[in-house]
Amino acid sequence: MSSSDLIIRRYRGTDEDVVVGLWSRAVRQAHPFLPGEGGGERARKLREVYLVQADNWVAERDGTVVGLLGLMGAEVGGLFVDPEAQGRGTGWALLEHAASLHGALTLEVYERNDRARRFYDHLGFTERSRRAEEETGETLIALDRVAPLRSVSWLHVREGRLLSVRTRGNDTFYLPGGKHEDGETAPEALSRELAEELGLTVPAAELTEAFVIHDVAHGQSGRRLHMTCFTGGPQDIAPRPGREIAEYAWFGRAEARERCAPAHGQVVDRLVAQGLMEG
Repeated sequence: MSSSDLIIRRYRGTDEDVVVGLWSRAVRQAHPFLPGEGGGERARKLREVYLVQADNWVAERDGTVVGLLGLMGAEVGGLFVDPEAQGRGTGWALLEHAASLHGALTLEVYERNDRARRFYDHLGFTERSRRAEEETGETLIALDRVAPLRSVSWLHVREGRLLSVRTRGNDTFYLPGGKHEDGETAPEALSRELAEELGLTVPAAELTEAFVIHDVAHGQSGRRLHMTCFTGGPQDIAPRPGREIAEYAWFGRAEARERCAPAHGQVVDRLVAQGLMEG
């Protein structure tokens, strides 16, 4: 999915006409089984209720609003992408933005909206219950997704190769880093992990956030991963693996794809695009 050129920002009142237009096109495509969908009373409610009361966000590409996310706490009240902009990661990016705000998510989808059901299934949502919608008589399926696994990782490239580590009893390599502990900021967590895993002193103040990766967490039964990647710290390092680390290595693009966890692929693609690794 390509979303690197996508901007997600809060909805503004000046977006109303554009948002209502893309919503109308999206729901007519998604809900052909609903008479009058995309207009009338449902359009009025969107303008006067949902765009006023919900926590709304838009996705913007090349200065054009292409998606709308409406949140009511951790419930996704609406997720709409302009049909002409679908297939480019917009819906995925909006959902991951919702997860970054609230962790676990819930939503409802029409049983007959097959495309949306496949989309949510692919992103790790599972069915909780079903009900008949009073207004339409259509069946709505309630879906839930647990909070993503949040982790921090260090991007250290030497001569175009990415530093990776393997824990004992595991054949897969990961980026150096790990999970937060209570009360830690992300840089503090990474500073601690680098000391524990590789014996490196990298002060939190020297770490700079590079980007966030969303993927499936390796070995976590389909749970999503929210991995914040950092750069910074010393370039000339001499790692001393801790008790949990079996070995460390520097991998090029091909080796990383063969031997590392799935999220590595996204990381390597970003680094290649930035000219930090060879393609």
